[in-house]
Amino acid sequence: MIEKTIAIYVFIDDILNITCHKENEKRRVSDSEIITTAFIAAKYFHGHIEHALNFVKSTKLMPNMLSKSRFNRRIHSIFNLIIDLFFGIAQVIKDLNISSEYIIDSFPVPVCKNIRISRSRIIKGKQYRGFKASMREYFYGFTVQVIATVDGIPVEFAILPGCYHDIDGIKNMFVNLPEGSSLIGDSAYTDYNMEDDFLNGENIKLLIDRKNNSKQPHEPWISGLISLRRKNIETMFSKISYMLPKRIHAVTEQGFILKVILFLFVFTLNEAFYK
Repeated sequence: MIEKTIAIYVFIDDILNITCHKENEKRRVSDSEIITTAFIAAKYFHGHIEHALNFVKSTKLMPNMLSKSRFNRRIHSIFNLIIDLFFGIAQVIKDLNISSEYIIDSFPVPVCKNIRISRSRIIKGKQYRGFKASMREYFYGFTVQVIATVDGIPVEFAILPGCYHDIDGIKNMFVNLPEGSSLIGDSAYTDYNMEDDFLNGENIKLLIDRKNNSKQPHEPWISGLISLRRKNIETMFSKISYMLPKRIHAVTEQGFILKVILFLFVFTLNEAFYK
C-alpha cells in the first residue's frame, strides 16, 4: 500500500511538472500530495478522507498534510485541475488504443434511498429522479455516462442529473474520439440522424444495437460484434460498482460529484497502469 501510494504520487507529480503546473511556493503541501491523498481515500478507504489523512501522516509519507477541513477546501479549489488531469491521461490511452473501438453506456449513482428523497440536503428537484431500465429500478441522484475502450478503460465521462436518458446523455457529452473510431452502444442510444451527424461531421461510426423492429437493421456480423463488445463495459461497471461504497458521504453537490470523479479516476489508473 505504501509502495502504491508513492507510485501514484510520482505519477501525478510528473504529469503536473510536464504540464508546467504552477502553485504557490510557500505551500507546505503540494497539489500532487493533495490529489494523491484523495486517490488513496477512493482506492483504499471507500472515499473516507479522514482515514486517508491519518494514513499519510502516520506512515510519514506526508507528515505536513493538512487537517480535514483545510484539505476539503483545498481539494475543491483544484476541482478543474483534477478533471483536466483525467482527460489528459485519457488522451494518452486513446493514442495507445490501436483498435479504435470504444463503448458507451451509463450507470446510476444514487445520492440516497428513494424513501429518503424528501430529506435529501445535497440535491433537490425532479430532475434527479431517474429510472435505469436494465436494472428495472428508480433512483434519485446522477447518471454517469462513460465512454471506454473495448478493454474496459474509461476515457470520457459526463455526470448528469438522473432524469437524463442515455440518448440525452450522449447528446450532452463532448465526444472527443480519434477520427475513424467506432463507438458501440445499446439500443437506448438509437437516433439515426445522430448516427449520420457523427459519421459526416466527426468521421466516427456509431454502432448502436438494433431492436427487432428497427428500420435500419445491422448485418448479422455487426450485431454479433456489438453484443460481444458490450459485455466488456458491463464487466467494467460491475467492477466500478464493487469499488463504490453503498453510500457516498458528502455535504454538498460538488463534493458528491468530486468523489464520483475520484472513484472513476482511480479505477482508470488501476486498469490502465497498475492492474
